[in-house]
Order: sequence, then structure tokens, then C-alpha cells
Amino acid sequence: MADVVVVGGGITGIQAALDLANHGVKVHLVEREPTIGGHMAMLDKTFPTNDCSMCILSPKMVDVERHPLVTLHTCTEVVGVEGEVGDFTVRLLRHPRYIDEKECNGCGDCTEVCPVEVYNRFDAGIGVRKAVYKPMPQAVPNITVRDAEHCIDCGLCYEACGKDAVLRDDEDHEEETEVHAAAVVITTGYATFDPSRKPNLRYLQLPDVVTNLEFERMINASGPTKGELRRLSNGAVPESIAFLQCVGSRDMQIDRPYCSCVCCMAAVKNAILIKEHHPGTEVTVLYMDLRAYGKGYEEYFERAKAMGVRFLRGMPGEIAARDGGLELMVEDTESEEVEYLHPDLVILSVGMQPPAGAEELAGRLGITLEPTGFVHIKDEKMNTVSTLRPGIYVAGTAVAPKDIPDCVAMAGAAAMRAYQDTRKVGA
Repeated sequence: MADVVVVGGGITGIQAALDLANHGVKVHLVEREPTIGGHMAMLDKTFPTNDCSMCILSPKMVDVERHPLVTLHTCTEVVGVEGEVGDFTVRLLRHPRYIDEKECNGCGDCTEVCPVEVYNRFDAGIGVRKAVYKPMPQAVPNITVRDAEHCIDCGLCYEACGKDAVLRDDEDHEEETEVHAAAVVITTGYATFDPSRKPNLRYLQLPDVVTNLEFERMINASGPTKGELRRLSNGAVPESIAFLQCVGSRDMQIDRPYCSCVCCMAAVKNAILIKEHHPGTEVTVLYMDLRAYGKGYEEYFERAKAMGVRFLRGMPGEIAARDGGLELMVEDTESEEVEYLHPDLVILSVGMQPPAGAEELAGRLGITLEPTGFVHIKDEKMNTVSTLRPGIYVAGTAVAPKDIPDCVAMAGAAAMRAYQDTRKVGA
């Protein structure tokens, strides 16, 4: 039976790989980051059950790594696909990790002695990491990576590693390999909108204006504040918090005409978590339309209201700095009254958008994108996982903004279409 290549190691790619492998198909799971897990690994809880995100994801990450029919390719990108359905040649480019993957056991001795601290993308900018590090405690594979760009080559990590697993720059190089596959499944996920493109929101200008992803890392027990709710300006617990919805979604001025699907319920979830930990904190959600579209979502919304979360239908024109704090002027479009809010912390619910490099990857795969930048699928009604190139399938937020259950369901559909292609080859 022929192989299948899955491009992207988030929850969608992991599920697709497991579904294929459990049907006896050898899978190559390709992820450009040092660990699989994607955005779901950054979350604290999932809605509407408030289950621990990593409690759901971690077992799947371990299962896919240990599965005998799955080969993980981390720090790796697809640079070309030739051939046709049933007989693809996929070219992979592995970027140097500067770590001997066979020797490293993830003990962290090298990280402890490293004197360099730099911006941590996994903590969405509110935390730091070392120049030799693991992206997260539950990283899969459980090995470190050395950031050659920021490494000062002090030599401490080489001396600290008892297995001599830390490699110097000239000991690890880019490597290109080829994989033959019957089908390819694209699960490249999403990126979040950069709110600095809307200067009226004062993101990166006022420290107490953060994105929802930064807030997720703040309230996560494994995050930089150990799960403690804090203002970034002074470290105090905020007494009032405002969520601002649809930042980078449903906005024709910035060419984002679509709804990002999950932002409303994510804000409801985080509002509930705030109220559970700090019942006295005032929480206001500013919105245009609240979309509680899934099973149990309307009840979840009502639960938030019963806990004291205020939902105000109106959007501020700007976030202003007043007397050392924040001020939002909002017209309540239901009562037609203008209100002035003075929250200690503003959380911007930034929308989803295609990941960086989506257009370049589409060119390498020979597929097309929609005007929004998401992957163009063959039939939105009957064939929702096929691209215009036979044998190449797509699932999850590479197609459009989706929540986790929809991504998992779509992963199974794409995996089974790819499985059918492997059966044709075997026949």
C-alpha cells in the first residue's frame, strides 16, 4: 500500500495521520515547527465543556509519534510535488535543529545554563525563551532545538550536555529528501490577524491591550504568569476587563469580509474562566453580532450571562489612554446610549487568516487559493476536502476558519479520501 504525506502537525494533521495509520497506511507527517501540536497546544481550555486543551491533545501527540506507521518530519517544509494521484514525489527540506535527535532526551540541562533570553512565539509574545529550548513542556518530539540566529556560541550548552547532543553550526545542515506518496493532505492551519494594522486600537502601544492568544497564554498554567491573571503594565490583577470582538474579521477596510467563526465563543469561554477565578472582576464583551452556532453554545452563552458577564452590542472607535488607564467610548446600539468604559485590560479577539507562506506552498503543490487566501476546494456542498488537483486534499482551517470539532471531523474525511487513493494503487 502506498504512503500518504500530511502537511501540518496541528490537531487536524495529527487526526488525519492517526486515521490513516490506523487503516494500515504509512504516513509522513510534515511540520515546519520543532514540535507538533499547533495552536491548540497554546490554549488553556476548550469550549463549551471547559476541558483542558492539552489533556485532549497530548495523548494524540504521543500516539502519533509512537505509531509504527507514522514518520514525523519536524523543522521540515514541502518544497515541491511532482507526479499525479497515486504516484506523487514530494520533496521535503529539513532545516537544521542543531541538536542530535538520536541522542537528545529532552532533559533541559542545556536550557538551564543558556544565558540568552529572546521572544517566545509559543507564548505569543508575553514570555521569553532561551536560545536553546523546547517550545513547550509537552513538546513532541521531546527534544530541544538550538536557535542559531540568537545563539552567542558561549559554549555552555555544549559543556552541560552529558550526551554531546548539542551540535555546532557546521555539524548540522539543511537536507532535502524525497517521499513517494499516493496522496497529500494539507492541514497547514491558520495565523492570527496582526492588530497593529489597526492603529486606533493602540496594540503594542499600550501594554494592557493584548490579543486573545496572548491572553490564552497568560491564563494557562504552563504560561509565563503560571495561569495568574495580570495587567502587563504593573502586574496587578485587573478589576475590569473588556473583550473587543471582530478584530480582523468582517472588516472590508482591511479586506477581511469573512467571520472567523470561533472568536465569539472563545471570548465567552475566557470570560467564564475569569469569573470563575475572580468573581469580583467586571467583564464586558463588546460585539457586533454574537454567533453561538454549535451544539451547547447557546447554553454556554447563557451560562456566562448568569455569571455576571455583560454583553454590550457596540464597537468603540478607538482605545484611548486616559489618566494612566484605558478609555473606550461605545454606543450601545440596542439602547442608543453612549457609554465610557475604563477597563484595566482590553483583549482583542483577533480573527483567523491563512498562515504565512500559504501562497508559496500552494504554488509548490499546484493548487489554487480563494481571494481570501484560504485553499480553494472543489465543491463546497459535496466534495469539501478535495482541491482542484486530484490526489491533494485539504482539511481544517486551511480551508476556512473552523473550531476544533469541525477540524477533527474534516481531518477524518480527508484521510479517508486519501486512503481510497492508496487502495487504488494497491489494486
